[in-house]
Amino acid sequence: MKTLVIGSGGREHALVLALSRDSGLSEVHAAPGNPGMVGIATLHDVVATDPTAVADLADRLGVDLVVVGPEAPLVAGVADAVTARGIACFGPSAEAARLEGSKAFAKEVMAAADVPTAAARVCLSAEEVAAALDEFGAPYVVKDDGLAAGKGVVVTDDRDAAVAHAATCERLVIEEYLDGPEVSLFAITDGSTVYPLQPAQDFKRIFDNDEGPNTGGMGAYTPLPWSAESLVAEVLDRVLQPAVDELSRRGTPFRGLLYAGLALTKRGLKVVEFNARFGDPETQPLLALLDSPLGELLHAAATGRLHEVPAPVWKDGAAVTVVMASAHYPDTPRTGDEITGIADAEALEGVHVIHSGTRLEGDRLVTAGGRVLAVTAVGDDVAGARAAAYAGVERIRFDGAQYRTDIAAGI
Repeated sequence: MKTLVIGSGGREHALVLALSRDSGLSEVHAAPGNPGMVGIATLHDVVATDPTAVADLADRLGVDLVVVGPEAPLVAGVADAVTARGIACFGPSAEAARLEGSKAFAKEVMAAADVPTAAARVCLSAEEVAAALDEFGAPYVVKDDGLAAGKGVVVTDDRDAAVAHAATCERLVIEEYLDGPEVSLFAITDGSTVYPLQPAQDFKRIFDNDEGPNTGGMGAYTPLPWSAESLVAEVLDRVLQPAVDELSRRGTPFRGLLYAGLALTKRGLKVVEFNARFGDPETQPLLALLDSPLGELLHAAATGRLHEVPAPVWKDGAAVTVVMASAHYPDTPRTGDEITGIADAEALEGVHVIHSGTRLEGDRLVTAGGRVLAVTAVGDDVAGARAAAYAGVERIRFDGAQYRTDIAAGI
C-alpha cells in the first residue's frame, strides 16, 4: 500500500516515521514534508490547502491512502477532493471538520449529543462580549471561533486583556472557566466505530509552571499514571461516540482522527475543545508507543471498515516529548538560526528528534518556524522517558532556543 501524508510539521513527521516502520506499506510519500522526513519518505512540493493540487498529486502518485495532517487543509476541503477521485483519505470532510473550524459549531454538536462541556456564549459585538464576561466572571476564557493554530485562546484574570483579545476576533466564544487538570484523548473513527487511543497530556503555555501566553504546545507525555482506569471508557461513552453519532445523524459522518481536549473538573468530565486531526505535540509520544500497524488502522477508518481490524495495542512503558522553540516564540518567532546536535541526540537510546519548523539552506539546517523540534524519548516509565528526552535536548543547539524544563515533572 502506498501512502501520502499531507503537511510539513512535527505531527506529520511523527506520522511518516510511524508509517515507515509499517511492514504493510510499500511506499511512504509526504507533501510538502520537512527535512526530518528525508530518507524515510519521498517528498513532493504541494500547497497543502489547495484541494485540487493535493488530489492531483495523489492521483499522479497512484497512492492507496492520503493522510491529512493539519487542520487548515481539512477545513479547506482537501479530504473531499481526494475522496472524489476515488482515493481513500484519512481526514474528515470540510463539513465535518467544522467541529474544529468553528467552536460555535462544536458547541452546537455537543449540545445536541448531550456531551458535557463548559457553558458558553457566542459573541459578535463588544456589548455581547461585556455581557458574557460579566455572566461568567474571572478567570475569563475567550476563544476565537475560527482556526488559530492553537493560539486563539486567552485565559486570564485580567478583564482588560480579555476584552483586548476579543477585539481581535470577528466572532468569538466566551466560556465559563473549567478547573482541574486537562487531558487529551484521541480516537480513530470511520464515522461509526470509534477506537480511542490512550490518554496524553500536553503543556500549552510557553514558560515553566504554566506561565506566559498559550502556544501550539511545548511538550507532552503518555500514559497518565495518575488518571482513573475508567477514564477512556467514560470518554468513549459520554463524549467520543455521541459526537460521532451526532455528526452521522446530520449526514456528515466524521472519518479521521477526533481529538477531545478534556478538563477533569470537580463537577466531572467536561470537553474543552474538539479538534479534527492528530494533535501536536501529543502525537509524537503516542505514536512512539503504538504497537499496531498505523497504516492498517488509518486505511480501515478511511474506507469504513474500522470494525474489521483490531483496536490499537500499546507498548509497555512511557514516552515524553519536549518542544524546542525559536527565539521570541510565540509572538514573532525568529528564523534562520543554524541547528546542530540532532545526530548526537538521536544517538541516545530511545530518543528521536521530530522536526516541526526546520529547513535546509544548502547543507545547513536552520530554524523555519516557532516550534522547531520535538525531542521524543521512550522509557520504562514517565520519569525514565523524561530523563532521556531532556538528555537529547541538552545535545541540540541553536541561537535563541527556548524550552520548558518542567514537562512531565513529578509524574
